Amino acid sequence: MHIDCDAFYASCEELRNPHLKAHPMAVGGLSNKSIITTANYKARKFGICSAMPVFMAKEKCRDLIIVPVDRKYYIKKSREIFAIVKTYARVFEQVSIDEAYIEINSIDNPYKLAQNLQQEVLKKTGIGISIGISYNKFLAKLGSDWNKPRGIKEIKRQDLDKILPNLPISKVHGLGKKTCLDLESFGIYKISDLLKLDKDFLEERFGKNGSYIYQVIRGVDKRKVKPRQNRKSIARETTFKENTKDKEILFAYLDDLAIDLEEDLKAKNIQARTVNIKIKYDDFSSHTKSLTLQEPLYKACDISSVAKNLFNEIFDKKSLRLIGISLSKLSNKDTSQLSFI
Repeated sequence: MHIDCDAFYASCEELRNPHLKAHPMAVGGLSNKSIITTANYKARKFGICSAMPVFMAKEKCRDLIIVPVDRKYYIKKSREIFAIVKTYARVFEQVSIDEAYIEINSIDNPYKLAQNLQQEVLKKTGIGISIGISYNKFLAKLGSDWNKPRGIKEIKRQDLDKILPNLPISKVHGLGKKTCLDLESFGIYKISDLLKLDKDFLEERFGKNGSYIYQVIRGVDKRKVKPRQNRKSIARETTFKENTKDKEILFAYLDDLAIDLEEDLKAKNIQARTVNIKIKYDDFSSHTKSLTLQEPLYKACDISSVAKNLFNEIFDKKSLRLIGISLSKLSNKDTSQLSFI
């Protein structure tokens, strides 16, 4: 099963401020070039989505209410939700603050199990979740997005020929908006069109991701549900809905990623000595740059500062489709860090 919280940050804010449910609302930064983190479903009707710059969201909806991010509250709600989810799991893998995969024991009625889980989470936490059920991760994730909010979708092997070919290519995890537009210019709109392309073509066009795309559109995904192990690094990255080379917007993304990383470090009581920046241009070429520090860091302002300096060293003013920060050389945090700023 893939469990996905519905418009999670926005749902959390609606839970403690119920009047927000009646209005288009988004959670994000308050300046015009900061980023929308999550939008409620009323706002989504205007085309507002996560990772969209605030100024663009306000252009789409003048009455949009922006609520500042409160990650401590969201982390608390996430822990409540996934503590319940774990009780239904044989194997549990949380992949983000609002998503997890679980492997369940072979049972006669997994749909009923999903209903019970969905109802228990809603009753005890006030947050709606959607659940996808299938025999691999790709199809389970596809199912959880099928009929949000509070949807449940089971995809069986015998359903593949009816379901996959008719889906738009945007439903294939790994194909971003720019890539889909490029493919559409060649007359490739549905998965049925992708199925006509051979593996060599996809690998030449998309690199390693091409092999993955070739397999999953045929219902093959060998990734296992794995409990999180002690990690040698932690990372956050964002693939943009709209490619951009606006440095102010890109720096807002870095600030947002750094805040997420700080929360992760705090939750595990660890710190890092190496900061790595990753960027991917609209032609899919990637570049990275890292710096290892003498003293470890864990504060968002310092992570962001180092990442921006690294970014300036490798950015050549072309449009980007992805930006990310990773931290490594992790250690337990037993002393307070002095800010570098």
